[in-house]
Amino acid sequence: MRVLVAGATGQTGRRVVEQLLALEDVDESISVRALVRDREKAASILTSAVELTVGDVMEPDSLRVALTDCQVLISATGAAPSLDPTGPYKVDYEGNKNLVDAAKAANINQFVMVSSLCVSKIFHPLNLFWGILYWKKQAEDYLKQSGVPYTIVRPGGLKNENNAQTIVMSSADTLFEGSIPRQKVAKVCVEALSQPAAKNKVVEVVTNETAAEQPISSLFSSVV
Repeated sequence: MRVLVAGATGQTGRRVVEQLLALEDVDESISVRALVRDREKAASILTSAVELTVGDVMEPDSLRVALTDCQVLISATGAAPSLDPTGPYKVDYEGNKNLVDAAKAANINQFVMVSSLCVSKIFHPLNLFWGILYWKKQAEDYLKQSGVPYTIVRPGGLKNENNAQTIVMSSADTLFEGSIPRQKVAKVCVEALSQPAAKNKVVEVVTNETAAEQPISSLFSSVV
């Protein structure tokens, strides 16, 4: 199984790559390819163990090439904070839309998309930043309607530091606060690839220090 990771040099994407490579160490059937815009920059961020392919989510032709011989696509792409009001529209929506179209053409077996809590709340304060949650929701809807098998992961507030708290997983539009380390978001994305119960679901994830530990398989199965 070859996995393409879009947004691979971002804070969440690089952790997805790390976890996939760790899985690759114990399962030789798995290989990891990172979609990057700048090969030199990517080489300074990612380990040399990952295959780099140069492309851009805004350039559909490059995505078709990047997905050659891939069976799975994980999108951790997202607009970087900027003063450009079109950033979330272009990256979070158009970029992911291009990825979905390319995935459909390539007959991808599973598309895992990292989104966000509260994307359905149009009046959420984050939408003051050029409608970022709104455009993430439009990308989700496009993926769900595409016919491509999917898992949409909606994390709470993202933390760069890992913690020992338990992952809590819930159905769409049921969690409205909380945070989660990016490493645990990456874990959920990677585990989704081997869990039949993760297919065609939207899952919301945070961590909680008092929640009981459950296997990832049970968490996915509990989501309707």
